[in-house]
Amino acid sequence: MNGLQGDPTPDHCVPPAARASFEERLRTVAREHYHDRHPFNVRMHEGELTPDELRRWIRNRFHYQRHIPVKDALITAKLGTPELRRMWLRRIRDHDGDREGEGGIERWLRLGEAAGIDRAVLLDESGVLPGVRLAVEGYVNFCRLRSPLEAVAASLTELSAPDIMRTRIGAFERHYPWIERDGLTYFHDRQGQGSRDSKEALALVLDGARTEADQDRAVAALTFKCDVLWSLLDAVERGGRPPAADPAGARP
Repeated sequence: MNGLQGDPTPDHCVPPAARASFEERLRTVAREHYHDRHPFNVRMHEGELTPDELRRWIRNRFHYQRHIPVKDALITAKLGTPELRRMWLRRIRDHDGDREGEGGIERWLRLGEAAGIDRAVLLDESGVLPGVRLAVEGYVNFCRLRSPLEAVAASLTELSAPDIMRTRIGAFERHYPWIERDGLTYFHDRQGQGSRDSKEALALVLDGARTEADQDRAVAALTFKCDVLWSLLDAVERGGRPPAADPAGARP
């Protein structure tokens, strides 16, 4: 059983050529719209970020990281078989860990500490930029409200994750030696996890999208997720909040 739309029947089997074409459409979106092309990421990987810019990214990206298991819990609830739910639950364990002090969220906190950010500051959501908050909320609500096929398809940005992790590790080691190397564990671990997760999700989507309309929805979902990650970086690149107006409308 596929778990996204039930068992395929002969009438719903996608011809191999159409399946291959659909897979290439997904891979093209992941390749051409992924946020590794965003100017902020380009500057990061070329070593051009200031310490303050890099810390701003670490802090705001953490708001996204801590919501990954939330969206994965929503996806898990949509899956149609115990086997698939067990498979997707592993993603939650990857980020939350099996016990205190483990998991991807803990490793991101250690990245922040290695960059000189106290974990209490990372855990304080009051400093998250409004654009980052809106992007993350939009993605979580997408996974809550859309079909299982669309929610799983949106996760396929992971097709590009291993490559950006390898690039990022090299860039941090080369250009940002002031960050303690132990803080890069998250990036090292996500190379293998992202490769495994993307293969599982891709197989689900290829099996679950049985009509042209299904395929279009899956491609649109992946495009939306790319837009979420791009919008997050837009907000980080622009930086801090605008000056607040006083009650009379004057700027301080």
